[in-house]
Amino acid sequence: MPHATQHADVAALATAELDSALRGGPFHVALRAAIAARGLPLQRVQHHLSRYGVKVGVTSLSYWQQGARRPQRPESMRAVRALEEILQLPEESLIRLLAEPDEPTCEQRPAARTYRSLVAASGVLDRLLAELNLPPDGGLHTLGHHERVRIGAHRELAGRESHHIVRAHKNGVDRFVAVHHGDPGCVPERMRVHALENCRTGRVRVHHDTGVLVAELLFDTRLRAGDTFLFRYGVDDGTGGVCREFVRGFGPAGGQYALQVCFDEQVLPTRCHRFAQHSAAAPRSGRQELHLSGLHHSVHLVEPRVRTGIVGIGWDWE
Repeated sequence: MPHATQHADVAALATAELDSALRGGPFHVALRAAIAARGLPLQRVQHHLSRYGVKVGVTSLSYWQQGARRPQRPESMRAVRALEEILQLPEESLIRLLAEPDEPTCEQRPAARTYRSLVAASGVLDRLLAELNLPPDGGLHTLGHHERVRIGAHRELAGRESHHIVRAHKNGVDRFVAVHHGDPGCVPERMRVHALENCRTGRVRVHHDTGVLVAELLFDTRLRAGDTFLFRYGVDDGTGGVCREFVRGFGPAGGQYALQVCFDEQVLPTRCHRFAQHSAAAPRSGRQELHLSGLHHSVHLVEPRVRTGIVGIGWDWE
């Protein structure tokens, strides 16, 4: 009976994929695998949740299993616990993937920067700037920022390079504050900052728990109000685990921003997409699929004029 055999093979494959996803995550992959393994349409999942007294829309469930949003509110966490029973999963198996462990392994790390880590890092950044006696507004407006991110052969954030075009809005500006957010599990003490063009490295401060690095980039001139300036710098990282996204946050609205993510040719993602958020705690929107370039194995996005909030590129590994 070939059809029965084929069905058994498919079921075995789905079970194997589910076991792997529950062990290593991320959450949305595990949820998607669990729903597929049970053969339930999202409408049926929603119906089962309602029997547990939990109201979750089909759209929210779809976003959760796509990785476009993560459950955060108490009601959503109740839904995740109910899903573990509905989908016949071990207790805490999905909840564990939503939590950020104290000492995560490469397989257990949440997808790059979680909302929680971004919010925590913002307070750390203020303290590091205070240590250096530097104001958040360094007297510069960004006219253009091109950022090139490298993903290494072990799927890690290997490093990035930034090319800035700025204009001074006050006299006497002679430096720029570079900020780098490492992935969970990174070791910021081992990161290196390189002044590549029209600047030199000054003081550097790091915060181990959040993976934040702050570095002064010193200019060889003092700018007057209205002067423009170009400079480049890079950060060698490579200290974190598997990287699944890169995000960039913006305060005041500014000039053009271009983000390019380049992958090692030996380890390429299966899918890539861009997204945006109004804030670190807001839901993601503007999801759009991106296609790898053939020769350089990269994807990119361009914002002609950035607005307050977050933009980024995410990707899935096999």
